[in-house]
Amino acid sequence: MGVDVGEPSSILSLSSAFSYGVASMAMVFVNKAVIMQYVHSLTLLTLQQLATALFIHFGQALGMSKRKDLSMATAKKLLPVSIFYNANVAFALASLKGVNIPMYIAIKRLTPLAVLVSGFLRGKGKPPTQVSLSVICTALGVLVAALGDFSFDLYGYSMALTSVFFQVSISNLVVHTNARKLGIVLTETMFVQTMYLILVEKSGAEDGLSSMELMFYNSILSLPFLFFIIIATGEFPHSLSVLSEKTASVSFTVILIISLVMGIVLNYTMFWCTIVNSALTTTIVGVLKGVGSTTLGFVVLGGVKVHALNVTGLVINTFGGVWYSYAKYTQKKKMPRKIAPDEESHPHK
Repeated sequence: MGVDVGEPSSILSLSSAFSYGVASMAMVFVNKAVIMQYVHSLTLLTLQQLATALFIHFGQALGMSKRKDLSMATAKKLLPVSIFYNANVAFALASLKGVNIPMYIAIKRLTPLAVLVSGFLRGKGKPPTQVSLSVICTALGVLVAALGDFSFDLYGYSMALTSVFFQVSISNLVVHTNARKLGIVLTETMFVQTMYLILVEKSGAEDGLSSMELMFYNSILSLPFLFFIIIATGEFPHSLSVLSEKTASVSFTVILIISLVMGIVLNYTMFWCTIVNSALTTTIVGVLKGVGSTTLGFVVLGGVKVHALNVTGLVINTFGGVWYSYAKYTQKKKMPRKIAPDEESHPHK
């Protein structure tokens, strides 16, 4: 179940990008469907990480995949990012309790704005005009859409914004602690997934780890942190008794199983798309799937009460997100290509 890192064909490139787009879009709706019936989002995240670890472990035991022994050096390298990554996902899941899917996606698009502000406070240079304008457009769209959101939920909005904060924390962590060591150049306004995937991809190249092994590290490192949180917050063990009651429903059990499986599929296709294409491609696919998710979110899982301000704001926000991706793509094309020492021996483009 490894990923081919040789020169990819056009079909392989398109397949990996399409697979990630579909998995990413489906995951939002699946998680929303589960959260609508089971509000214990931290327990859900813990179960998803546990399912990933068990899947990879038994896959190795059955001879379906191979995995190297765990290395403390590699674990220490990935631990900080793993903690912030899970904090980001945890708050994102919590926000789905009170925020509809179109607004959830719109708020998550504020990440570039937060990163730009963070860069300004740290004395970084001024970003290109198109990048700045697209980010402002995205933020303006959120404000307009929020004014017309009949289902406004302060808790949900707060959780989504906190998730954005952790996205920025991961980007800053990667830039300050890993960029120089890994021999890569990270632009200031990349999404956290791009930075996380670049770190994971380079870590895999340095330590000879496959995507499945890196997923295993992330799951194993996440579980102690997540177990501590669900116990400290009092969510456990009450959440398990509620889960036991809910699983009496066949429909809920099916949705829960799909959620656990999709957690594995999403991470794998995310790594696959990045290795076969590039981290930038994965980011752009993520923005494009957001357009589809926003549209479907108006009619799926209860839908959204339509208001002119809300629709207008979401259109502005979506346009800003697509514009931002285009601006970053053209900026990337204009940049002189910097070849890392190990790039020739680890081609992925």
